[in-house]
Amino acid sequence: MDGLISLSDIRKTYEMGQTQVRALDGVSLEILKGDYLAVMGPSGSGKSTLMNLIGCLDTPTSGSYLLKSREISTLGDDELARIRNREIGFVFQTFNLLPRADALQNVELPLVYSGMSRRDRRERARRALEAVGLGDRMGHRPNEMSGGQRQRVAIARALVNEPSILLADEPTGNLDSRTGEEIMALIDRLHREGNTIILVTHEDDLAKKAERVIRLLDGKIVSDSRNGGAGN
Repeated sequence: MDGLISLSDIRKTYEMGQTQVRALDGVSLEILKGDYLAVMGPSGSGKSTLMNLIGCLDTPTSGSYLLKSREISTLGDDELARIRNREIGFVFQTFNLLPRADALQNVELPLVYSGMSRRDRRERARRALEAVGLGDRMGHRPNEMSGGQRQRVAIARALVNEPSILLADEPTGNLDSRTGEEIMALIDRLHREGNTIILVTHEDDLAKKAERVIRLLDGKIVSDSRNGGAGN
């Protein structure tokens, strides 16, 4: 498999008044195309900071971040935004859908910034919704759908640009257990179809579905282990 992400000695320091907080303290990590990785750690361990850096929502204080062999850590905001739109799909526990837009409009939103024609945008958004089992909910707004359906819309939106990485931050956090299992089954299927998945979670049961689990503590990786495989 091909190398996708290479982090080398990544450090992220925040200034809190006169105090420096080391959110990440020398993180090095290799992620291959097709990996299914879970990131775990207690509150304050650095997992959200790591997710933000991988997702190009923030830049490190020092260290190297290569995405598809391109150095990301020194790029400006505009270029980071272009990379987020092309290479990374985000799924959050709060869904982050536009309340007045229907499912189809929500899913095609990332394509608006890519210069694609309206006809092609809508066709690709339809295919993405059908892929997550929502072909019959395209005209529904978020308040007309269940939590599980809203998260499926969010996943379709994350996938519509055919990104290199799917970043899922506590994707079942606002769902009941049964619906959460359905969403994780969908994520498992997406991985089997070749998608690279990075899952941030505090739940051991979810992390066991990943092929690989890294644990953070005080901004450092304290373990990096392999599970038997996704879906176990």
